[in-house]
Amino acid sequence: MTKIEFYRSGGVLFGFKESGHTGFAESGDDVLCAAISAMTMLMINTIEDGYGAHIDYDINEDDTVVTCKSAGAFPEYEEDERIRFAVSGLYQGYYETLNGMVEDNYEYLKVTVKDVDYDEV
Repeated sequence: MTKIEFYRSGGVLFGFKESGHTGFAESGDDVLCAAISAMTMLMINTIEDGYGAHIDYDINEDDTVVTCKSAGAFPEYEEDERIRFAVSGLYQGYYETLNGMVEDNYEYLKVTVKDVDYDEV
């Protein structure tokens, strides 16, 4: 099972931790795992390269853990309101997309939200 815990502060999603393999199919044939991996990299690349916002991330392939957080979702770290809304909106969109996937794949995917301050992650 892949578990994805989103981080939220003040109602704003700003990061996540993903762990585990979905187990939907054998490694290399797991379309659910491939979809999640592709969306994760889209998130990281869009925030970093598309928006030019700072993002802290770590991809540990040995433990199958990806952690990601973006200070750019908050006014104390990012002056440009457009970037803040884009970054937080991208996290919100990813969260909503994954929750839609859980409906049909609940035995392979779990999505939760943790309320936590940015500096505590």
